[in-house]
Amino acid sequence: MNSSEHTVAISAEKICKRFGQVTALDDVSFEVRKGDLFFLLGPSGCGKTTMLRILAGLETPDSGTVRFNGRDIAGLPPHERNAPMVFQNYALWPHLSVADNIGFGLVERKVGKAEIRDRVAATLQRVGLADMGKRMPGQLSGGQQQRVVLARALVLNPDILLLDEPLSNLDARLRVEMRGEIEKLHAETDITFVYVTHDQVEALSLADRMAVMDRGRINAIGAPADLYHRPPNAFCADFLGEANLVPGRIAGKDGSLLVIETPFGRWHGVPPGDSGQAPATGTEVKCLVRPEHLRADGDTRDNQVDAEIESVRLAGSTTAVALKTAHMNLKAVLLSGYRLQTGAGKTAKWYVSSENTVVLSR
Repeated sequence: MNSSEHTVAISAEKICKRFGQVTALDDVSFEVRKGDLFFLLGPSGCGKTTMLRILAGLETPDSGTVRFNGRDIAGLPPHERNAPMVFQNYALWPHLSVADNIGFGLVERKVGKAEIRDRVAATLQRVGLADMGKRMPGQLSGGQQQRVVLARALVLNPDILLLDEPLSNLDARLRVEMRGEIEKLHAETDITFVYVTHDQVEALSLADRMAVMDRGRINAIGAPADLYHRPPNAFCADFLGEANLVPGRIAGKDGSLLVIETPFGRWHGVPPGDSGQAPATGTEVKCLVRPEHLRADGDTRDNQVDAEIESVRLAGSTTAVALKTAHMNLKAVLLSGYRLQTGAGKTAKWYVSSENTVVLSR
């Protein structure tokens, strides 16, 4: 489905926010389609949580407009936005049962007792805690507490759910499990999710679309596969996973491919996803090569590198290989094999296809 077939749930236009001398958000604009799982992704201090708090009504922008379903929400208090926020810390009431924690927001909204009971029971079922309503938060694991936090927001029947690094307090195994739960919950509802994280794996594995932020600005926006495989710039390429960035200069074109002079000889590559026009001849560029696209076998049509293996590290299903060349160090990732023929000190040719060589002009 293309974007024109979607209704816009959230529209942020030219949002600016300063805290004293610090500019947290600088002319930020983006749209979130109804029902999407949308990520705001970036390093610490990039402004992503400030933007989420503005959506929630916990911060006020210095300028700019936010609309939910076409309605300007300026001045609307948090409880009237129907967009509850799930925080990093669970903030559960320790003296209230799981059911009472989940139903607290409904009590505040003066919903009837019978309806609260029914909605809490249904929501406990939805998050896989049907038999735990009478337990106290201290009797739950971290993953179960996170489910209660999600249930507390879902029971309000929100139009939009705002999540601020909700899995940051969980260990690696639980994070993977809860990613699956969040994906399932999203698929079962028509709720629009806006999810803030600095974890690239969470964003790449869950997002329908995402915005990569840097120093208070939107650096790139799009679908995960597009931003990972065809990033528009070097920051996005480097932030969204491991990246070999090989310097070069445009030497011309060869059909649909760009010809680049690199320290390793003449290479061919493809322009990034958002390129309107190919970089002009003579332009200084960087060639993105993901480690998993650098191979120990190939043919004369591939871009080639003579490299010495510095180290080989097994990482379960993959093997990380550190390569040393006369010009720069490179990283390769290979599928593991019991008889994988790689070893420190070995010099050989390595290959990458032109299709997996992305030419970045900025």
